[in-house]
Amino acid sequence: MASRLLSGSLTAGCRKRLATSVSVPPPLQRQRGNHTTTAHCSASKTSTPLEEAVSQQTAAGPQKPEQQLAMDAPTGSVPKKQKHLVMPSPVLPPKVPADPSAWDNAMLLVDKPKGWTSFDVCGKLRPAIAALLRRKNRDVKVGHAGTLDPMATGLLIVCVGRGTKAVDSFMAMRKEYSGTLRLGEGTPSFDAESPVEQRAPWEHITGRQGEGLLALYEDLLRAREGLVGEIQQLPPMYSAIKVGGQKLYEAARKGQEVERQPRTVTVECFDLQRDATDAQSVHFRVVCSKGTYIRSLAHDLGAALGSAAHLTALRRDAIGTHSVVGAWDVQQLAQQLYAQRDERNEQQAKQEQQALEQEQEQAAATAAEDGDGLTPS
Repeated sequence: MASRLLSGSLTAGCRKRLATSVSVPPPLQRQRGNHTTTAHCSASKTSTPLEEAVSQQTAAGPQKPEQQLAMDAPTGSVPKKQKHLVMPSPVLPPKVPADPSAWDNAMLLVDKPKGWTSFDVCGKLRPAIAALLRRKNRDVKVGHAGTLDPMATGLLIVCVGRGTKAVDSFMAMRKEYSGTLRLGEGTPSFDAESPVEQRAPWEHITGRQGEGLLALYEDLLRAREGLVGEIQQLPPMYSAIKVGGQKLYEAARKGQEVERQPRTVTVECFDLQRDATDAQSVHFRVVCSKGTYIRSLAHDLGAALGSAAHLTALRRDAIGTHSVVGAWDVQQLAQQLYAQRDERNEQQAKQEQQALEQEQEQAAATAAEDGDGLTPS
């Protein structure tokens, strides 16, 4: 009924009341505290500069939004212009663009290899792009949109030039991951980057024999319920979040435990599938919001099962609508950039040589016409 009321048209009575309630607005007025001043002033009244500006505004007719903001701004203040963000253009495989200007505002989809940090990827690409553009490394802006842990693989968005201004926009997009966690074993970092320090029973999670496939997943599905939707997640100690000016992982390496505040994140999807040959391993797929720690999801799932768990593999499959399928291999991309630099240098050298030969031929022709018998050296 409410939807019909909101989407339906006005009745005749409503239109009549609406018409009678609308009147011609009085001269432009401005509110000052509890008093209202009229922009039109009589000849005998002295107008203030603000009132004169308002009067001119009324006579000039409707103004543009930025002009209205300027009129409403306090005396002496200038409204800030909102800069329009131009999203970077993707540079996609298999070939890098021949036009160097393509790197002024560019975005790369890179498949980060295992063992690399996100900064390693940027550090590999920055000198290659700088060499192609004939610039110094420090003059080329390269940044990534969302850190991946060294043990993780998958999609890393790398922005170049003015594209680095769009990093926050990419980071705000939802993420999609896939991976594997291991039941019954816990680590300080919640993943395989640190040694197993906790072992807990996990056999009870398997389910009872002879009750079909659902029994194998009953405990997993029940434990997952509290980890889907809008949840409060405690960041792991092994993370780059700063507390009191210190990164958490620096304190963790010293054996210190720092009090952290939980953060609100959204887990849209948390699919689980038991490994067919290794009951201790569980494969998963997660779709989540910015700031979600997949390591913490694995750890919390193990705790909810009355056991322990840690990540053994993680891959980022997508960021927003951007997929890792067809993304650049970072080594091959760097090789292409250097190869294009070398090819361009060769072409330039050939052009310079041709220009020199033409100059020499022209000089020889000129000497022959003058009859001085000189030949080019």
